[in-house]
Amino acid sequence: MLGAIVATGSGCKKYLEEENRSAIEQDKFYANEAQAKSGVAGVYEKMKKLLNGDGYGESPFISLELPVGHATTLGQSFFNLQLIKHTAGSELTSFKTVWVEFYNGVANANLALTKLTATPMDENAKKALIGEVSFLRAFYYFHLVRLYGDIPLITARVDANSPDLYPSRATKEQVYDLIVKDLQTAEASGMAQTDRTGRVSLAAVKTLLANVYLTMAGQPLNKGVSHYQLAANKAKEVIDMGAYKLFSDYLFLHDRAHKNQDEFILQVQYQSGIYTNSLAQYIIPEKSGISKFGDEYGALNPLPAFAATYETGDKRTQERQFFFRSAKLINSATVVNFGYPALFKYWYEEAGGANGDLQSDQNLTLMRLPETFLIYAEAKNEATGADDLAFQVVDSIRHRALLPSLNRGLTKDQFREAVWKERYHELCFENKAYFDLQRTRKAYDLKNNRFVDLVGYTNENGATFTEKYLLWPIPQTELDANPKLKPNNKGW
Repeated sequence: MLGAIVATGSGCKKYLEEENRSAIEQDKFYANEAQAKSGVAGVYEKMKKLLNGDGYGESPFISLELPVGHATTLGQSFFNLQLIKHTAGSELTSFKTVWVEFYNGVANANLALTKLTATPMDENAKKALIGEVSFLRAFYYFHLVRLYGDIPLITARVDANSPDLYPSRATKEQVYDLIVKDLQTAEASGMAQTDRTGRVSLAAVKTLLANVYLTMAGQPLNKGVSHYQLAANKAKEVIDMGAYKLFSDYLFLHDRAHKNQDEFILQVQYQSGIYTNSLAQYIIPEKSGISKFGDEYGALNPLPAFAATYETGDKRTQERQFFFRSAKLINSATVVNFGYPALFKYWYEEAGGANGDLQSDQNLTLMRLPETFLIYAEAKNEATGADDLAFQVVDSIRHRALLPSLNRGLTKDQFREAVWKERYHELCFENKAYFDLQRTRKAYDLKNNRFVDLVGYTNENGATFTEKYLLWPIPQTELDANPKLKPNNKGW
């Protein structure tokens, strides 16, 4: 967790290229503004590890979805099946990948923050770069603290003589304090409100901070009304910018022309010929023959019961909107019926379609405008009650889906559950649901289309949720290397 990667060059293409550098080379880096920009670009690199995995779809992206109970797998992954059944052990690949790689991301951020202070360059540009890096460190820590609970809090470079070489675990409160502080630093850094190249913007900072406050308001910190209000305030600041708008077509969520545009606030960047991923292959029914890809994994397959929870007439459930239930064999008129609603949301025509180029460079979305809308609506409702804006932003999502406006006479409890349903339906399979389970302690009961207490609930895959699965385990290799991290999280 002590490694670091530094990117070379500058600009969008160079941002996607990477090169390992020794500690000596890193010490010589950040000597001028061009190097500083390239070094900061390298701090983004570990975000890509969310899609890291083998041919069976054993990636953190998949691992965050399967325990929720709204999908299954047709793939051959033993580990993925364990996640579905809640029988996984601490040796699971994703548990280690996120821990190691996101701590490497923290290390890269710490290095950049240390070196940038001495870089001779325009002070305003330097301040903006420090803001970028502060955001990225907060992003990595926000994932780590939610997934592992009490964790080491490292804010400086670590070497063989550092007291942080074998760190103890800090409390969740301490970690969240740093996350908020880093995001406030980013907020005051003078960075641009928007960015269409994949770099952090002020809108991304405020959206993440709104999400952090929303999380702190709920379990396990239970900060309550004060933090719901903070979350609503930050989300509203993004809404008031007026710089983002909903796409007119759901297809724009997964094509090349609309990367980083309109409703996308922040995405992990991929580019044909430089850096690709297997996201599209993960969602194609296993060995179905409907794409040009040599591998079709069937690693993440929504349950029919999940698609059935959408309201009658919801456009998102229509064929080839968020889901598709059949497709023609590649270069054939023969139609294959899948038997379940596969995720068209991540189908990538330009790579895997009949005229595809096999360059699966679909960006991974981290934040988009509907999430900001729903953070505002939920937080405002909890803080002071839903206002006109809260209804308006939810309705904008519903209207795009060809659904009617919400009844303005909803009670606080009814509005809360309406927003939660929109989170599950609009943000489905975008790595939001597991974190929603954690903070609300409520499960979405698909059969009865309602929310129930999480712990003790048996989901549609037959797994009963226990407190154990509120956190991931610290990888056994880390415990063996550093006994100060013991004991492991409850149940692991």
